[in-house]
Amino acid sequence: MIDDPAKELPRPIGPVISLTDAEREALDEEFGRLGRSLHSLPLDDEGFLTEAEFAGTRLPGHLLRELRRFRRQGNSAGALIIRNVPVDPVLPATPLGGRLESWGELPVATVTQLAVTSQIGDVIAYADEKEGALIQEVVPIKGAEKLQENSGTVYLELHTENGFHPHKPDFVTLVCLRPDHARTSYTVVGAAAEMLPALSGHCVEVLRKPSYRLHASSSFGAGKQGLRTGPVAVLSGPDHSPEFLADFHAMEPLTDEAMTAFSELKNALLATIRGARLAAGDLLVIDNRAAVHGRTSFAARYDATDRWLRRCFAVSDIRRSRGARPAGSRVCAPLATIGLAAFPGDLPGPGISDRVEGAACSNS
Repeated sequence: MIDDPAKELPRPIGPVISLTDAEREALDEEFGRLGRSLHSLPLDDEGFLTEAEFAGTRLPGHLLRELRRFRRQGNSAGALIIRNVPVDPVLPATPLGGRLESWGELPVATVTQLAVTSQIGDVIAYADEKEGALIQEVVPIKGAEKLQENSGTVYLELHTENGFHPHKPDFVTLVCLRPDHARTSYTVVGAAAEMLPALSGHCVEVLRKPSYRLHASSSFGAGKQGLRTGPVAVLSGPDHSPEFLADFHAMEPLTDEAMTAFSELKNALLATIRGARLAAGDLLVIDNRAAVHGRTSFAARYDATDRWLRRCFAVSDIRRSRGARPAGSRVCAPLATIGLAAFPGDLPGPGISDRVEGAACSNS
């Protein structure tokens, strides 16, 4: 179901909170100093993460108020943008294989992202994804252009991040280090609050039924093909503020009625979609419980100067996943260990291919 929303200019993502140059410069000095002092520690170190969380309390008051309001209440757009955040003045080459040798190559950007992310939740990661990295490099990878993954360059379908996972993230943060060369690619967000008024009552009723399955990304579950969730609903929770779970590449309607409702949902999302051409120093925060996101197509050169975002996940309560993580770690154990049942491939529903990706890939 590819339908690139860039065919029409999306409405801007908002609200936008901009740091002044003086605010950015003060944080740049402090975050850089902290990052350099902790460079020998892995990111998945509770002491490091505590220091980063404490550093986040030094963000400007106007930004902290917006982040904490967003954490508690969300907003109708399902996202917000912070502009002019501190990043390292000299960047290494965009990693061609999707992996940075050491987070210490980007001390300022790393502490900035952890400081902001920790103000909206507890940082979390997944052993199956990008080798369990707490901050992941989102870059185009040669040969993966057509994949429905962050390594591709074609339109990336709207999706809930890791929606199949029992401990999926509640929030996603994306920091832009380098935009695409042509500055044409949009990161797009579709929010439940804005598309719900466009849905018929019957459609909403169907979307609240457990009439869908999600295919897991093939990097999860030890690469086992055909791994799917049990039947799930797209919408759940209170009418005025529902939870929203969808993936227009990897979600399988189980009935004709469910398929019709899913099509109506997509049309409503595309009619209300928001987008932003992220520039260096932009940090996008997405409410993964109330919005789906994707990315429009772009051209890559594979010359070490391509588009480069960094991604980090957070959950509202890290303790809920404590049985799925090694003691003292923020990284969830492999899905094969946690346990997500694999269902046989003979269930009714439209033909849908398994999501296939390389080891460096997964979503966003």
